[in-house]
Amino acid sequence: MKLAGLQKTTLLDFPGKVACTVFLSGCDFRCPFCQNAEILDGSISDISEEEFFAFLNKRRGLLDGVCVSGGEPLIHADIGEFLRKIKELGFAVKVDTNGAFPDRLKALCGEGLVDHVAMDIKNSPERYAKTAGAEIDIGKIKESAAFLMSGAVGYEFRTTVVKQLHRAEDMLKIGQWLKGAQAYFLQNFRDSETVLKRGLSPLSDEELEAFKRLLRPFIPAVRIRGEL
Repeated sequence: MKLAGLQKTTLLDFPGKVACTVFLSGCDFRCPFCQNAEILDGSISDISEEEFFAFLNKRRGLLDGVCVSGGEPLIHADIGEFLRKIKELGFAVKVDTNGAFPDRLKALCGEGLVDHVAMDIKNSPERYAKTAGAEIDIGKIKESAAFLMSGAVGYEFRTTVVKQLHRAEDMLKIGQWLKGAQAYFLQNFRDSETVLKRGLSPLSDEELEAFKRLLRPFIPAVRIRGEL
């Protein structure tokens, strides 16, 4: 397992828990707005597994959980073994995923290796491939979303919104697709030097609020990331 980085403390990434976030190298998507473009090809390895688990051992009793992010964590065939080691140390586990691996997601949750899932919703189904920057099987994305909405594990959906990629009609279609979701976050795009494609823009506060209003009849729990 190639670990691309470690955020030693976060109060935001794992709802209700003090956690750390570990970033796994490699992803099957190439979202143009990705903030972690340098780790997508799977070549980056900034910290060894031995160093990571030594860190966790020292933080037992101080941290509640571990967020496993990427990249795409579920692209790794040995992800189950990695999560099991974390659970054996007594930590709760949250996984960030793009939803492209529903069978693996179900198996990990069924084994009790995942306590919470954050699934990225890239766009409305019709515009998913363009937004993900790769060929995708939308059926697998929908299967993952349906599994989470069944209540098998705690979850949230989230969409990074970009002026050039997301329209009002996309929000309506997402709302219809994920109607009744227990948690859905809109998070505004942030430009940086590490973004995969340059020239993208965030929405204004007014545009972001308008998207939220479009979603609310379908998903009353919709929120903008960072709002009180």
